[in-house]
Amino acid sequence: MKRFWIFLLSSTAVICCATSLNTYAQGKLTLEDIYSNGTYKARTVKAFSWAGDGHSFLTLEQDTVTGGQDIVLNDIRTGEKTVAVPASALIPDGGEKPLEIDGYTWSPDRSMLMVYTDAVKVWRTEKRGDYWLYVPATGELRKLGRPDFEKSWMQFAKFSPDGSRIAYVYKNNLYVEDTAGGEVRQLTSDGDEVIINGQFDWVYEEELHVQDGWRWSPDSRSIAYWQFDTEGTGTFYMVDNIDSIYSSIIPLPYPKAGTTNSAARIGVVDVDSAGPETRWLDIPGDPREHYLARMEFVPGTCTLMIQQLNRQQSVNKVFYADIHTMSIDNFMTDTDEAWLDVFDNTVWLDGGKYFTWTSEQDGWRHLYRISRDGSRSTLITNGDFDMESVVRIDAKGGWVYYIASPDNATERYLYRSRLDGKGTPRRLTPEDAPAGHHGYIISPDAKYAMHTFSNSETPTVYEIITLPDHKTVRILEDNHELAWKFAAADPAPMEFFKVDIGDIILDGWMIRPPHFDSTAKYPVIFYIYGEPAGSTVQNAWLGGELWGRYLAQEGYVVMSIDVRGAKTPRGRQWRKSIHGKIGILPIADHAAAVTKLLQTYSFMDPDRIGIWGWSGGGSSTAHLMFKHPEIYSTGIAVAGVYSLYLYDTIYQERYSGIPSLSPQSYHDGSAINFASGLEGDLLLIHGTGDDNVHYQCCEMMVNELIRQGKMFYMIPYPMRSHSINERENTSYHLYKSMFRFWQENL
Repeated sequence: MKRFWIFLLSSTAVICCATSLNTYAQGKLTLEDIYSNGTYKARTVKAFSWAGDGHSFLTLEQDTVTGGQDIVLNDIRTGEKTVAVPASALIPDGGEKPLEIDGYTWSPDRSMLMVYTDAVKVWRTEKRGDYWLYVPATGELRKLGRPDFEKSWMQFAKFSPDGSRIAYVYKNNLYVEDTAGGEVRQLTSDGDEVIINGQFDWVYEEELHVQDGWRWSPDSRSIAYWQFDTEGTGTFYMVDNIDSIYSSIIPLPYPKAGTTNSAARIGVVDVDSAGPETRWLDIPGDPREHYLARMEFVPGTCTLMIQQLNRQQSVNKVFYADIHTMSIDNFMTDTDEAWLDVFDNTVWLDGGKYFTWTSEQDGWRHLYRISRDGSRSTLITNGDFDMESVVRIDAKGGWVYYIASPDNATERYLYRSRLDGKGTPRRLTPEDAPAGHHGYIISPDAKYAMHTFSNSETPTVYEIITLPDHKTVRILEDNHELAWKFAAADPAPMEFFKVDIGDIILDGWMIRPPHFDSTAKYPVIFYIYGEPAGSTVQNAWLGGELWGRYLAQEGYVVMSIDVRGAKTPRGRQWRKSIHGKIGILPIADHAAAVTKLLQTYSFMDPDRIGIWGWSGGGSSTAHLMFKHPEIYSTGIAVAGVYSLYLYDTIYQERYSGIPSLSPQSYHDGSAINFASGLEGDLLLIHGTGDDNVHYQCCEMMVNELIRQGKMFYMIPYPMRSHSINERENTSYHLYKSMFRFWQENL
């Protein structure tokens, strides 16, 4: 019997949705509905996690009595819901309301629950807060830490493997606390604004995607942790001019390309030792010219596996480090002529005889099985395609489940391969499933998965399925109300296309205005990113691309093209062709693609071609406006890096090289050096509180445009970050301003 993939709406839902149509403009998108009213906000399955019993999962659900959140156990087989931890149990003594659950962790034996609450955003994520310990058997609920600890300053609390202790970071120092008696011991004391223990500096967090900087040993007796000495790292100062009658200075240690990095090292502290004192691993290499990118204990041993990248990030030395003898063994080295990415999918197999490793050594991103001594490797995910990401390694069953899309880089599907490398990969997402992005959270025994699906016209659907047959057990959330509102607004569809620019074929999408007339001439707005950290052309919901559809509704043709280097599964050569060519090759690709499209589509008005982008897309926009004024007449550059020297070491040096060794790459890749080419209308937008791409970038570009006698437009957003969405009314104001600019200039 053929699967029926359409998720039906109940009659109750239809009535509810039809009634709600009165609250927004029927048949039309509005900026108010998109950016102010939350009309098109998607629903999710909150805090989904597998329970560990093989047939249940946990979610957070609102408790109508207390107003708090219940931790709910959901039985897959019956659909029955059982409150595992009621919100009422999480009301502190003397309190009136339950703790707000920002995260939670069970002890290894599931007899205790640790709740993360009062989370505070630090740069990108809410990584600082408070922790409470709840013991269901006794009803005990107590706040972790010392009485003198300041509110919302604890980080990365974790149970020891034996459950007897919890360790955490407080103000750059490590502490350990007994779960039974609550005794607290301080393990490090040198942490301050310069020395960072147990977490990472700004650039590691941003570019190596790490935050939690310490690990329990399997025997619960020791902790290994990163320490950073930021002395000598350049400090960037942000200025807050709006929260007081006097400005305040916000210092940020931030190594810009070619400058001094923090010195990183790894130490080991024994939690029961007198003192206690840290013993430091003597890892070869200048600690400011290398990155200690990953560190994990080999399961069941006192041995650490440590990955060390050179500054160019083209060599990854992998070490074993014995925390008792402190001996170091560089047993494996991975290299690439361009750069190496670091992955978090190392799993130990066959009792520690082998481990999994991701490499692009054959031109595709694949998973390998490596012998413990690094001498033998076996290809697991064999084939001429990229393994996009590992979902689950089922060591017992002998399978790896992963996301791939061999035939279309804009889509994603579930595959599996044997861990011994034998046989051929098998696609588990059914062939008759709708095209788009399919995501999975697979249960530990690999019998079930929480499956998500979306595409450019379908908001995300969440369901439980069985594996490997991919049969639906029950739908958790189908976002039917959002889908109904979206359809009622009558948005133009997103059409995917390919454009051949001679030496490469690029993916793109297009949204045409309603009531499109192929004989007319339309202004065209291109959305671009143009760097390796992302992709703009994906057949996924991604918020519905409502901004692009709104512009189409107002009479514009909207397009986007993924140029070479974009983060898509098209092989190593595609991704790494951009090495040393940031702001160079992608710009040439885009200009060539637009030229070809103008020859293909007569409805594109060659005198009204607009371009806009954010972050790397802001940089690309400036490049295209300056280098190809004959094509692009109007541009909006949001939060762009206009000089590669102004961005951080890890990202910029990974893709552009070391400045002193690659001066031409930095010159040609910096849009500021081509500002004299501006002929059209350019709007610069930047948040003055941007810790990522500093407002300095915008000011330097402004200074150069003035020097060149070029007229331009500019909107600064005071104390907004890189996302420019903080404080009241910001997003609506931003997009309304951009729309006005398009109206007046394109």
